[in-house]
Amino acid sequence: MKRGLVIDREAQMIGVYILDSGEIYRGFPRKKVLKKTKIYAGDYVLGEIVDSNTFTIEDVEERKNFLKRPPVANVDKVMIVATIKFPDFDNFLIDNLLAVYEYLKSDPIIVFNKIDLLDNEGLKELNKWVDIYINAGYDVLKVSANTGEGIQNLKNYLSGTISVFAGASGVGKSSILSKLIGVELETRDISRKLKRGRHTTTGVKLFPFGDNSFVGDTPGFSNVDALYFMDKREVKDYFREFLRYSCKYPNCLHINEPQCGVKEAVERGEIALERYKSYLRIVNSGN
Repeated sequence: MKRGLVIDREAQMIGVYILDSGEIYRGFPRKKVLKKTKIYAGDYVLGEIVDSNTFTIEDVEERKNFLKRPPVANVDKVMIVATIKFPDFDNFLIDNLLAVYEYLKSDPIIVFNKIDLLDNEGLKELNKWVDIYINAGYDVLKVSANTGEGIQNLKNYLSGTISVFAGASGVGKSSILSKLIGVELETRDISRKLKRGRHTTTGVKLFPFGDNSFVGDTPGFSNVDALYFMDKREVKDYFREFLRYSCKYPNCLHINEPQCGVKEAVERGEIALERYKSYLRIVNSGN
């Protein structure tokens, strides 16, 4: 059987990308498959090519994760797009998103866009936050969708992955997508193969670029509350830098407890105060 990836899913329409050839077919799941699972963009499927347009789906591989918003499976990396200016940087939103995507078992990375618009003060601010997030344990990339700076580096970084976007409105998620893959061209090609108009879809699409690399056309979360996904006692487990330290009490919340390794690290400057304040704000929002 052939192995494919579902790259287009809306209502009864399923687009399958054959991994060893790059060809796109309209997928038709067998009844036994439909009884067992619902199929989403990002699902790896096994099946047979019937003709030049049709692929029968015989089985769906087990998912490593599933994001409900957008509904997409097997996401390797989430690009959390941010800007220092236009709009102004919101570290609390970023810290919420990082915790949520850690919880959802996707690997979040931070992509700072619009770096070409920054003056000297803006560049200082950018470098400050880049250092904070790198020290916290996250990968950080800097790009300009306007000039193309850093886009090739982002392409290389995402090679061989399924990735989606998150971030506030106005930070340039769609512009980065266009630079990565050429949205209009890819949309037209996929839609012709599936016998569907270009601008009729509201479902999730994954666009292929490079060698078995795929990126979603949906922006993902633009505003999020971590406590919608997890209990406030769990939040500490999704701040990466906190996990480097041990406390006297195993269930320490890193707030009022004595001999707390995390609070001591904050006092020594090993954990950024800005990150710790975000953590407290998230936890206290559940009171």
